[in-house]
Amino acid sequence: MSYPSFFDTIEVIKVKDPLSSILGAFDNGEYSFHYIDVVKAAGHSCPTVAGAYIMTLLALKALYPNERAVRGDIKVEFAESAEEGVAGVISNVVSQITGATDKSGFKGLQGKFARHSLMFFDADVKSSARFTRVSSGKSVDVTYDPSSIQPNPDMQIFMQKMLQGTATENELKEFGALWQERVKRIFENVERVVKVIEL
Repeated sequence: MSYPSFFDTIEVIKVKDPLSSILGAFDNGEYSFHYIDVVKAAGHSCPTVAGAYIMTLLALKALYPNERAVRGDIKVEFAESAEEGVAGVISNVVSQITGATDKSGFKGLQGKFARHSLMFFDADVKSSARFTRVSSGKSVDVTYDPSSIQPNPDMQIFMQKMLQGTATENELKEFGALWQERVKRIFENVERVVKVIEL
């Protein structure tokens, strides 16, 4: 399997999942998410998928500063509707990592380990997303804005050719390389693109 080498340099998100421990999936329910895990689930790597990963990483570090984040103990709220903008894409990544889902999620075992009703849209928040540690009530607002990391100007030329069906194989490869180069720069400039405010 071949993929951009910078994927392997991105900080890993470590979690603890009581349900997976009970059901014998992972010892002590401890495992990790790598950026490539969410890329596989999304089917691609882009500024939105990268932003969702970074937002979740930083939010969980703020909520669980010296311990693994606990899946099923995290509520997430979005100001946008699920159908608006890129909220749906972001929420899928967040859900994969935190376990939080809307009403369609896992209902639990006799009231324990439930994952449903932990994700909300059209919420009264002033950020890209609000993450809350249910067990403590602590919340953080996270804002993501990658606009300061501009794409290579050649990307637009290659994209037009691609959409018109006139791009060569080399031009398509170059477009993909430039696309991932921007994603790489977003990860290299986290402090510019993401703000975390503890409430």
